[in-house]
Amino acid sequence: MRYVKELSNRNKIISEHTCEALYEQQNDAYTIKFVFNGTEDCELNKRRFCIYPDTFAVVNAGTNFSSKIDSINPVNTFSVSFGENFIKDFHHTVSSSNEGLLDGKDVKSTPVFTESLYPFAGDMRFNVLHLKNQLDKGLKDEMLINEYLYHCLLNYYKIYDREVVQKLDKLSFIKTKTREEVLKRLTLAKEYMSSNYNQNITLEDIAAQACLSVNHLLRTFKEAYEISPYQFLMQLRLNRAKGLLQTTGYSLNEIVALVGFECPSSFIRLFKNTFNITPLKYRKSRLN
Repeated sequence: MRYVKELSNRNKIISEHTCEALYEQQNDAYTIKFVFNGTEDCELNKRRFCIYPDTFAVVNAGTNFSSKIDSINPVNTFSVSFGENFIKDFHHTVSSSNEGLLDGKDVKSTPVFTESLYPFAGDMRFNVLHLKNQLDKGLKDEMLINEYLYHCLLNYYKIYDREVVQKLDKLSFIKTKTREEVLKRLTLAKEYMSSNYNQNITLEDIAAQACLSVNHLLRTFKEAYEISPYQFLMQLRLNRAKGLLQTTGYSLNEIVALVGFECPSSFIRLFKNTFNITPLKYRKSRLN
C-alpha cells in the first residue's frame, strides 16, 4: 500500500507499507526518509547504507538515489520532501538576523544538507510519528500539515547542530576544511557500522570504509563522539536488541544472533550492565 500526498506549496509526503519495492531516481527535492519497522536498503551517489527505525536519512535535491525493500514482513516507510520555496524560506528564517528578516534584504539561499544517517529520537520522532498518525486518521488540513513539516525541519536543524556542528568543534585540527573532511569520513564509519552492525566487522573494515588508518580512526572517532568505535557498535547492537525485544516475538537466542552477538550469556551480562535490567525482564516490562 502506497500513499502520496502533495500539498499546494510542493511539499510532499509518501507513506508505504510493503514487502517488496525498488526505486531508482534522481531525487528532485530535499527529502528526509524514515523507516518505522524493518529495513530499507539505499544507495546514494554509489554509497550504500541501510535505514533502520532508529535512524533517518537526508537527501539533497539533485542527488542520484535508489532504495530497495525485500522482506518477508511488511516494511513501513515514510518520507517528506520539501518544495524549493518552503525550504529556502525556512533556511532564510533560521540563518538570518532579526534585522535581516525585518528589512527583507537578505538573499534566500539554497541550503545544502549533509547527506547521511541521523538518530531518529526525541522531538523529531515524536513529531513525525504524530504526523503519520494524523494522516492515517485522514488529516487533510494543509496548514496543519505544513506546521508539522516546519517542526520536522526545525528538529533536523537541531540534530544537525548536535551531530555535525558540535562534533566539528571537538576535533583538534586547526584548519576548518581538515575538520570537515575528517568528520565526513567518520560519518562514513558510523554509516558502515549502522548498516552492518549484525556482521562480524573489524576495525580494519571500518577504517577502510572511512579511508583512514586504524589509529587515525580510533583517535578522531573518540575526539568527535567521546566513545570508541567498539563502544559505538556495542551501544548500537544493544539498542537494536531492545527494539526487537519490544516489538517482536523472537526468542532471546534469535535476537542475540540477529544483532551480531555470538554468546547469549555475554549479551545478557552486557545488557544488564548497560540498562540495569535483564533482557527478559525488559521485554516483560514493555509488554505490561
